Amino acid sequence: MPETTADTLLQIENLRLHYRSSRGIVHAVDDIDFRVDPGEAVTVLGESGCGKSSLAKTLLRVLPRNIEECSGRIWLGGQDVMPLDEEQYRRQVRWTRISMVMQAAMNALNPVVRVGEQVAEPLRVHQGWSAERASQRAAEVFRLVGIPQDFLRRYPFELSGGMRQRAVIAMALVADPELVVLDEPTSALDVLTQANIMNMLKRIKAELGTSFILITHDVSTSSEIADRVALMYAGQVVEFSDAKNFFRNPAHPYAQLLMKSVPRLHETVEPAHIPGQPPSLLDLPERCRFADRCPSRFDRCEANPELFHVPDNRKVRCWLYEP
Repeated sequence: MPETTADTLLQIENLRLHYRSSRGIVHAVDDIDFRVDPGEAVTVLGESGCGKSSLAKTLLRVLPRNIEECSGRIWLGGQDVMPLDEEQYRRQVRWTRISMVMQAAMNALNPVVRVGEQVAEPLRVHQGWSAERASQRAAEVFRLVGIPQDFLRRYPFELSGGMRQRAVIAMALVADPELVVLDEPTSALDVLTQANIMNMLKRIKAELGTSFILITHDVSTSSEIADRVALMYAGQVVEFSDAKNFFRNPAHPYAQLLMKSVPRLHETVEPAHIPGQPPSLLDLPERCRFADRCPSRFDRCEANPELFHVPDNRKVRCWLYEP
């Protein structure tokens, strides 16, 4: 269990998730390492198709049937939960210790079941609570996320997009898990509603000490809540560092180009673009996966680098940082 201390909540080690497809093996998650401490928010940042959502599904073990490989270690509070079978994982981990907020709240809610019943359901299914006790807890969590109590008896289509998102977050919090994985929680919302949701998450993090993994491709959203950032590219983490260091002084060439592409409110410099395309997860190169787009490419990049430890408590997957 490398780098794990008594303060570590989640430690991911050599995690892989590969899918079978008609065109070959998709290396969606390919040798991922990072950790989350109690009360900490880690943002998993990266462009579409880099494996972020597959990482979330691996943590919850909500997997499709076409799995070629799912391996590695997930240490949760010092316990390796990967050897648990499906029933043990459902009872001991999923939703009771790790929960998830899915993309597109309307798709995550059953349209013919009242919202309050859906929020209370994890307590009845996973912890055996009575319907009355679970409903009382659902009402408590509704107050926490800022939903009026009368919304408990409404159906999803009777709620606005922002309220549906709050209801899905309430569902993730109802069993008081140690870690909540948020997969693009604000992607379908307007800017004002996005800000309100992020402010609510920051308040919950401060009041309850809940740990978050925020999965997003939006740099501005990620900066709102992040304590640390795991930057993914082509199925791998290429930089893992404290948020302040990452946003002010990114280390990996991809991270540097990514930050230069973000519009600045009080600067006249036009955003840059990242040339080229990421490699296909079906046909990954043996060399550095960012090499074809990298302005700092040199001969060493013909081999795929490992995550190197660098100053300022960072890890960077780049030969420029080889000891």
